[in-house]
Amino acid sequence: MTVQVVAFGGNALLPDPLDPSSQGARARALAGALSLVNPAGEGMVLVHGNGPQVGMILLRIEATRDRIPPEPLDVMVAETQGSIGYLLARTIRSSSGPGSQEVAAVMTQVLVDPTDPAFSHPTKPVGPYYSEEEAIRLSRDHGWDMTSGSRGWRRTVPSPRPLEVVEIKTIREAVASGTVVIAGGGGGVPVIWGEGAELLGAEAVVDKDLTASLMAVALEARRLVILTEVDAVYRGFGGRSPEAVHLLRLGEACELLESGDLPAGSMGPKVEAALSFVAATGREALITDVAHLEEALSRRAGTWVTP
Repeated sequence: MTVQVVAFGGNALLPDPLDPSSQGARARALAGALSLVNPAGEGMVLVHGNGPQVGMILLRIEATRDRIPPEPLDVMVAETQGSIGYLLARTIRSSSGPGSQEVAAVMTQVLVDPTDPAFSHPTKPVGPYYSEEEAIRLSRDHGWDMTSGSRGWRRTVPSPRPLEVVEIKTIREAVASGTVVIAGGGGGVPVIWGEGAELLGAEAVVDKDLTASLMAVALEARRLVILTEVDAVYRGFGGRSPEAVHLLRLGEACELLESGDLPAGSMGPKVEAALSFVAATGREALITDVAHLEEALSRRAGTWVTP
């Protein structure tokens, strides 16, 4: 079985939560890019982010909070898996015409550890920005953890590490038959084991790149591709003289992560995910953007993480 796993952010489909109409055109462009990764029409897994889409749901919740009770965060992740999965499945199937490759969206739960330190130190920002006055009210009324930034205050939630993809058997069987499977959306719906072997939703979000890596290892994927907003990994990104890194061996990737040169909220988890996959499988991972994907697959752009 030859499988590839491709991860991409929710911003690739919805850069502006207030303009959901743009998702259709962006989904078509993404479908074209995916055909470069998988020209032979083999089984493939797509893992998408959902940050802007969850932000859109949270904006609706804020607008109706006095009339409709808010949903828990795990349900919001499940909702975005359904809506984004539908959009991608429809678009990918349409792009390949009649008799096209099978495409299926799988509602995916990801097991996390309730004792993960992330639950005690919420760091992942979600949802819209608030004024300081609103942030104080929300913290008081709902027990939210809030953090301030240049654009205002945002809610922060735990982001525990994914341990196991609950539906991995279903995903494995689907890709073995040549299906494009959309799974692990938003990093997966975080769940924990309750009493009596009962799965319970967790008020958290999981990093989608780490879930993609976990899934790629479990599926013994040939390659992990992480699509992001920049063409490659950069040393000194945001500084005066950023330097693109086109080849990262395992040891170098570890050193780069430990140096603190990669932002924890953006490129850091991507390099960590690529490193984990390469270390576990001895295969390669690619980090690049959609615009440079074709060049990167020919090793003329992007960052390849290798053993």
